Amino acid sequence: MKNLKLGIFGFGCVGQGLHHVLQQSNSINSEIVKICIKDLNKPRSLDSSYFTDDKTELLQNDDINVIVELIDDADAAFDIVSTAMNRGKSVVSANKKMIAEHLEELLELQERNKVSFLYEASCCASIPIIRNLEEYYDNDLLTSLEGIFNGSTNFILTKLSSGKQSYSEVLQEAQDLGFAESDPTLDVEGIDPKYKLCILLFHAFGLIARPEDVFNYGISKINDFDIDYAKKHGYAIKLISKCRRAGEKIEAYCLPSFVANGSVLSQTSNEYNAVVLESAFSESQLLYGKGAGDKPTGSAVLSDISALNHNYKYEYKKREKNNGKLELCQNFHLRLYVRYNGTSPDFDDFVNIEEKYSSERGNFLVGNISLKKLKDSNWLKESSINAIVLN
Repeated sequence: MKNLKLGIFGFGCVGQGLHHVLQQSNSINSEIVKICIKDLNKPRSLDSSYFTDDKTELLQNDDINVIVELIDDADAAFDIVSTAMNRGKSVVSANKKMIAEHLEELLELQERNKVSFLYEASCCASIPIIRNLEEYYDNDLLTSLEGIFNGSTNFILTKLSSGKQSYSEVLQEAQDLGFAESDPTLDVEGIDPKYKLCILLFHAFGLIARPEDVFNYGISKINDFDIDYAKKHGYAIKLISKCRRAGEKIEAYCLPSFVANGSVLSQTSNEYNAVVLESAFSESQLLYGKGAGDKPTGSAVLSDISALNHNYKYEYKKREKNNGKLELCQNFHLRLYVRYNGTSPDFDDFVNIEEKYSSERGNFLVGNISLKKLKDSNWLKESSINAIVLN
């Protein structure tokens, strides 16, 4: 078992969570050597000797053999991670944006430098989804993966469903509890779970997808009309990330969706995440756990550090099997609920419209539309229009 000497970048929520769970674990042969932070004057829970604002004290320190990257800035994170691997250091990261945008480069870096690059904490916090996809679902029998990948938005939607608070009130509560950032755009517009979906697409099917090619749409326009529709029809509203294999094509998106009351996803509440896997023989399986918070995410980072004790690396078996055969499909159809006031959607964009409803409170339609039409539409950008997938 290796003696791991850790250099940590960032000591915010996840960094402090990692330190806490590391102190509680007696089975991992590792120690923190240095922590790089932005502000040396900020009060910290550890002795000041641990901290520096000079990244070279970690990256050029030959005693440090593992870099743990836990910062928000994706560009700075890529610089840190690539420099570390080029210096022969293994890396653990939680930065889903950096990984999704640079996945192919990162794979080449770890292969060229013969180091490990692990990132379980980048997807769904405490849920060990990447390791399961790598080790348990290491064949071609997986057909689909979907779930709730963002604890912040799930907390907001859970609170909104009660009808007792407005969107702005619930968002503020999520920020006060540390589930949502001061700028919540990445969460509420579905960007954060899209990055996670891109990573999981690779581990589920061996497909490297550019984030800009995966369509995302958020929850910021959901109002009382949408919530009333959900309650009347026996649904909960959830922000769902989904990918499905259809032959050599992969369908993928991150969109608010109506899910039936009583289903496992409808019962996934507050900051919890859930991933539902479908495969040819084992059928439907569920992974469930906390998707936000310092200790749940810190525990995922700790799991990767523990794996490095045993020289663990992802094997990427599906990438070798698929070898570029799979590609994203944009022409599959979605059954969609569209709520509108004033400005109408372009009805000609729909393959068919099943239902239309008009009232003083608002209007809606239910129809089938291709993802490409939806993605290219201008009407979806209107503030008075909202869309939710109907399964």
